Amino acid sequence: MAPVAELTVYEKPTCTTCRKLVALLDERGVDLDRVDYHVRGLTEAELRALLAKLGTGPREVLRTREALVKELDLPGERSDDELVALMVEHPQLVQRPIVVHGDRAVLARPVERALELL
Repeated sequence: MAPVAELTVYEKPTCTTCRKLVALLDERGVDLDRVDYHVRGLTEAELRALLAKLGTGPREVLRTREALVKELDLPGERSDDELVALMVEHPQLVQRPIVVHGDRAVLARPVERALELL
């Protein structure tokens, strides 16, 4: 079966939700480009492009259950620019998985949200 569409998945491979997403897309024959942004990191330009494709700001993708959020007292009184800088410095602050197709993206929570891009 030929791939249905090419998607880019920003993930952490050890994340249960990310693994469920990859399994769902694999069973549907979707061609994936996988980016482990926890290892590779995200540039500021890359993160801003993702936020634009998601149509949201950094507060909406802040991983609130991450211990570092409490340590840094986030979001607190931080500006969007400050949050973006912290997310670039600490990629674990970014919610996952984020799925991109062309100029659109979704936060795949639940994982079925990724199907909106097909």
